[in-house]
Amino acid sequence: MIQSKEALPDFLAQPTKLGQEISITGKWLPLKKGGLFRKSAESKKMLQEWEDIHSGAKQHNGMLATEINHAIGQDAVLVHHVFKNPESLLAYFSTTAEQHASALMAVAKPEVHLIRGLNISDEVRDALASKNVKGSFGEHLFGYVKNDYQRPDPKKAIQVTAKWTCKEEGSIEDLIYWWQRVGTDAYDMEKGLVRFEVYRVIGENALIIHETFDTSDELQFHLSKGTAAKYKNDIDGIAFPENYFFRGPVSWMIRTYSKFLHLPATYSSQGSNFTQDGGNMSDGKF
Repeated sequence: MIQSKEALPDFLAQPTKLGQEISITGKWLPLKKGGLFRKSAESKKMLQEWEDIHSGAKQHNGMLATEINHAIGQDAVLVHHVFKNPESLLAYFSTTAEQHASALMAVAKPEVHLIRGLNISDEVRDALASKNVKGSFGEHLFGYVKNDYQRPDPKKAIQVTAKWTCKEEGSIEDLIYWWQRVGTDAYDMEKGLVRFEVYRVIGENALIIHETFDTSDELQFHLSKGTAAKYKNDIDGIAFPENYFFRGPVSWMIRTYSKFLHLPATYSSQGSNFTQDGGNMSDGKF
């Protein structure tokens, strides 16, 4: 059943300040798994290759931020880049990414990458496809960012980027409606949910949701007593989560609770990272 469309409240309807920035958050796995007590040779090479890529990426003109994060409880790497504009992204994939492509693909394989921005051009989509990277490309629909886009403390804050896809019986209009309800209620109900953004995935009946929580406790409240709990049944009835990427100091309690919620989650602690002076609008400014 298609829900009645509601007008966006003022705080969700404010124009985003993302400008031309494009964010990419993605997961990589080694081609061969290790044993119970040690990582495979491919895993070690994958990590080293990503460290080498990171060294080059932070020197790239227009790279606003880059992280190489180690997954918790998985043999995987969660990478995150913020580009100043499409031109910078395209230049990166034709230089730094191209230089490391063969060595990286010899030991690792990409899982889905969630790409977010105000607008995503065909040229950007083609650039990632040419590197055999499966991407879901989300264009900004609505959302809010509190505190004038100030970046929360990365030692405490949790970044959550997720993709939700409609079931056969669900519609994208309904999915948008229910996530609008989440954002509307969360603005006052969850003071520690300081960033909430909804992106429409190009060519799919799916949304990318990006949220920033001040602390792990705020995320725990969101999942157990807040808007995630309030609207869980409504959203689960029409869609399913394909990916959940958590970046930051997620507590053991939240990792346990998200399993109870059947979230396909990847958790990562912050590894090698770099942010240009002043920050950016995608992660927050200093």
